[in-house]
This record gives sequence, structure tokens and C-alpha cells, in this order.
Amino acid sequence: MTIDLWLLVWAVLLALAQMGIASTLAKTQTGIAYSIGPRDRPFELTGMAGRMERAYRNLLESLPMFATLVLVVHVSGQANDWSALGAHLYFWGRLAYLPAYAVGLPWLRTVIWQIAMIGLVIILLQLFL
Repeated sequence: MTIDLWLLVWAVLLALAQMGIASTLAKTQTGIAYSIGPRDRPFELTGMAGRMERAYRNLLESLPMFATLVLVVHVSGQANDWSALGAHLYFWGRLAYLPAYAVGLPWLRTVIWQIAMIGLVIILLQLFL
């Protein structure tokens, strides 16, 4: 399996971990009754729970693009050192994004997010070069 595919697997594991963290922290604010109920009324999470929920949702916005690009470069035979670099930038950027968002570092968080997005662009470019 290529490093691109391994990093895709690790990105899914990261998503699962973030879901668990966000869910656990949310339950500390909402309580179990709200979590198992119909959730008809929105509950705005605050503090760390809110930041972890937003970080998780942010990951979910880009993870389908990462998965698609990694699979397409792999299936098309265009996976190479550059696509591996892009996959590394995406994964490690997304991993670093979590603690940066957790502690509320707005500028650093934005730079880290951009690094991950550059990784996506690098993978995408392999399909056209």
C-alpha cells in the first residue's frame, strides 16, 4: 500500500478520534438525556466542547476531498513522491490543527489549515502534470 493510502487510513482514524473527543466533551455540557433524546432544540456548545465540535466539522469538510484525491491518484497510477508529500501535508496539518483549535490559537490555526489545504492542491496537481 502506498504512503498516500496509509495516510488516508490515518486520516480516518483521526476523524474517529475527533468524533469521540467532540462527543465526549459535548456530553459534559448537554448531559446524557439530551444526547440520547431527539435533539429537537439546538444546544450551542461553548468553550473546549464547542471548539472540538467545530474542529471536527472542519475536518469533515475536507476529508472527502482528501479521500477522493488520494484514491484517484492511486487508481490512475499517478501517485508519486509529490502526492505523498501532499498527503503528508494534509494529514500532519489536520493533526496539528486539532490542538491549535483546542487552545484557541487563531492565527496559527489558520496557517496550519492552509498547510493542509496546500497538501490537497499538491495531490490534485499530480492529476494534471
